[in-house]
Amino acid sequence: MTALSTPGIPSLLRTMNDRSALDLLLDRGPLTRAELSELTGLSRPTTGQLLARLQASGAVVSDGHRTGRRGPNAELYRIDPALAYAAGLDVTPGKVVGAVADVTGAILALNEVSVQATTSVDPAVCVHEVLSKALADAGLTRKSLTHVTVGSPGSIDPITGRLEYASHLRGWHEVDLPVRLRNAIGVPVEIVNDVRLAAVAEMTVRGTRDFALLWMGAGLGLAHVSGGQVLAGARGGAGEVGYMPVPGADVPRSVRRRNTGGFQSLIGAPAVRKLLAEAGFGSRTAEAALRRAADAADTGNASAGRGIDHLATRVATGLAAICSVIDPPLVVLAGDVGTAGGEALRGRVQRELDEMSMTRPPVETTVVTARPVLHGAVRAAVARARDAAFAAFLGSIDRSSS
Repeated sequence: MTALSTPGIPSLLRTMNDRSALDLLLDRGPLTRAELSELTGLSRPTTGQLLARLQASGAVVSDGHRTGRRGPNAELYRIDPALAYAAGLDVTPGKVVGAVADVTGAILALNEVSVQATTSVDPAVCVHEVLSKALADAGLTRKSLTHVTVGSPGSIDPITGRLEYASHLRGWHEVDLPVRLRNAIGVPVEIVNDVRLAAVAEMTVRGTRDFALLWMGAGLGLAHVSGGQVLAGARGGAGEVGYMPVPGADVPRSVRRRNTGGFQSLIGAPAVRKLLAEAGFGSRTAEAALRRAADAADTGNASAGRGIDHLATRVATGLAAICSVIDPPLVVLAGDVGTAGGEALRGRVQRELDEMSMTRPPVETTVVTARPVLHGAVRAAVARARDAAFAAFLGSIDRSSS
């Protein structure tokens, strides 16, 4: 019998090995040839050929030598940071913040533009203004960008391209919004729910691939991360728990026209502020009030303790319903309000949830407290930029080898 010929297999294996090496150099680099050989399982001669290909393509550059060991100093290799650039943005009713990063994820420049929360804005003009300044500060132009990820309240309906669940974000509800932004900027633009991007940042820093993140801030939302994937749902509405019916709150009705009742009415920022004001800890914002109450509870103030107990019961009531459906191995409290309560809130939510939930997942506070949505947007944009850049470079290597 004559063996079937599969001429594409060597090329495919080479491409797979090259991509594996690029990912390792990003995640663990700089690396020597011996270290890369050990991590990939390839022989040293094969690894040497691989590095020669990647250097010739411009994707990999020399990074000096490893010192402090016996024997000759080994040459180090790393990804060229200029291989690709991406940008992430965080859009809120009062401001838009943008950051530009290289292919390694290092942020090169950041820019913030204030907008009138009560005035309708032009999204294309807003995004262009934020990116232009950030790119100029980084010494780049729009042609340098490969991908842009925009973090926004609500989510894009995959059918209409319209931003849903974010009526308070004025001017951002056009049909085919991602397409319009792409036409204005000149590169692919992806609009992602802000809470899901906060979960991307959490997953990156925490190194956890399965959890539920409850965001308590100006808005309320949930991100469900399973197997390293942040689930969005059929119409992008997964995690809109503000509309979730819960005991103690009015059942939400006509939710596309009004936003009353549901979980939001129990633990949204206005509800938290009112609850703590009744306990004697009024403040201009919910997070400031909760921080004051948490500090007082830590010193034994009974009124503060009761106020936070009441809030924890509300939070745990919604979490118990969520956990009975998705059964996460971990719950993360995030957002300005979610983190303001510190251990005083977290511990009480844990105790209440243990009483209400059969699954009893651990409750922890987020490990990403500084600009989580922006960092998640940058991370998501860089991942897209890497895929595009690596595909282009590996394709050019494959064509030149044919």
